[in-house]
Amino acid sequence: MKLVELAHAQTQQAAQQAQSFVTQVNQIILFPLITLLTAIAFLVFLWGCAEFIFGAANETTRAKGRQHIIWGIVGLVVMVAAYSILTIAAGTFGLGNQLNCANNASGPGCSTIFQIPNTGSTGSGGGGGTTGSTGSQP
Repeated sequence: MKLVELAHAQTQQAAQQAQSFVTQVNQIILFPLITLLTAIAFLVFLWGCAEFIFGAANETTRAKGRQHIIWGIVGLVVMVAAYSILTIAAGTFGLGNQLNCANNASGPGCSTIFQIPNTGSTGSGGGGGTTGSTGSQP
């Protein structure tokens, strides 16, 4: 029975480590990247608006501005969709609290959200068993 408990504890620990890895990838790489690309798409949109307005007399400048506006909107839609898909996937796999805490680390319940809990092992047993021991039995 001890072997089953050990396997269960190791499985839980592996799942927690995987969840921690995914959370860190989201925090360190994906969400900042989405934010950066969203800002770039917004700047392209604004640049297109400026080109369209200030180049009102020139048809080619207005056409170039219109293209920048269109591509800026496309970029914004893609980034909002990417953020939505990532948030839905994280919520599906139970990472919703981590996402909330990633955005506001001082929020409620965020003080221990990124800590791996103790599996209950105190290190007080060998687990080597007594099968085949040569000691005397009373």
